[in-house]
Amino acid sequence: MKSFITNNALETIELGNKIGSLLVSGDVVLLTGDLSAGKTTITKGIGQALGVKKIINSPTFTIVKVYKGNIPLYHLDLYRLDGLNNDFDLEEYIESDGVCVIEWPFQVKEILPKEYILITLNRLDEDKRSILVEGIGRYEKIIKEL
Repeated sequence: MKSFITNNALETIELGNKIGSLLVSGDVVLLTGDLSAGKTTITKGIGQALGVKKIINSPTFTIVKVYKGNIPLYHLDLYRLDGLNNDFDLEEYIESDGVCVIEWPFQVKEILPKEYILITLNRLDEDKRSILVEGIGRYEKIIKEL
């Protein structure tokens, strides 16, 4: 487990970039934190590291956004999970060939993998964030590299 303080959005993106540079296809990253804590901001950095060229923004109303890069990025926001229809298959993204980043993941505890990176973001003020990065299972090695 490692703890970071970022002083602005750019530093949060840079931390996401460092994390993303250590990820490979099939990896899962869970993001927790209040609204406006920086979950999508850190995902922007992860996407940059994966070679995503498009602008990454919150999938709040679409549930999932798919970005092409050197490794695909599947960015899910499960805040409004109740709005999902029965045809939506979350496991398809969790068990994908890309990196799956999930905001508000613990609404689907029963289908989450046993191993993942957990990033907890806390808003300290308008720009400053406290970010805790924890590796569960095989991801402990990745966190040591940060």
